[in-house]
Amino acid sequence: MIKKWEELPEWMRIPEVKPYYDALAKKKGSLRIKRAFDVAAASFLLVVLSPVFAGIAVAVAMDSSGGVFYRQERVTACGKRFRIHKFRTMQAGAERMGAQVTTAHDVRITKVGAVLRRYRLDELPQLLDVLAGNMTFVGARPEVPAYVSRYSRKMRATLLLPAGITSEASIRYKDEAKLLAGAESAAQAERIYVEQVLPKKMRYNLRSLKRFSVGQDVRVMLWTVAAVLGKEDAPAREQIFR
Repeated sequence: MIKKWEELPEWMRIPEVKPYYDALAKKKGSLRIKRAFDVAAASFLLVVLSPVFAGIAVAVAMDSSGGVFYRQERVTACGKRFRIHKFRTMQAGAERMGAQVTTAHDVRITKVGAVLRRYRLDELPQLLDVLAGNMTFVGARPEVPAYVSRYSRKMRATLLLPAGITSEASIRYKDEAKLLAGAESAAQAERIYVEQVLPKKMRYNLRSLKRFSVGQDVRVMLWTVAAVLGKEDAPAREQIFR
């Protein structure tokens, strides 16, 4: 899952990325287990959850006009671009109506979309991206190219591995839309996200990258389930990665 140092893009072969690369290079066995788990779990879940997929697809189609899926360009390992799979939760053409980040009470979100977002059901189709190798279950969330272009040199280390469906950062900031609710415009919301929210999330992403283990991935997945169900324990949450 990790390329040789000399095979990385030149813009990633920099001193700020090397410590994270060296840490991961020592865990090639764990990375192979991670990929094997991704393939097996994604394949199993796609089959088992197929009735859920069908039900959600019908609900999305009946709720508002537009396609069932939302396909936006994102960035994954080594800067590769791909079109992510998500159930559509906003009005068709929402990107032309505001910021690429979503704020609380965003008028572009549909009624069904609000429910899907609350329980993160809109992200189920990303199992297809995991199976294709563009994503993994646990890893830094994939950002749009415009935001990746704003990464600091150290932040580029998060592109050593495929983007993830969930992560410590995404759980801690699962209500990030509320942080952007006070923005007076789409431009201001994006500026707050890039200048304030993203750097804080990246600190968790970078820490998780250096401490990667299969056990940590399992804990993050369990924590994600608890967070979605609203049963996460805040004190335990703070202790889990020490």
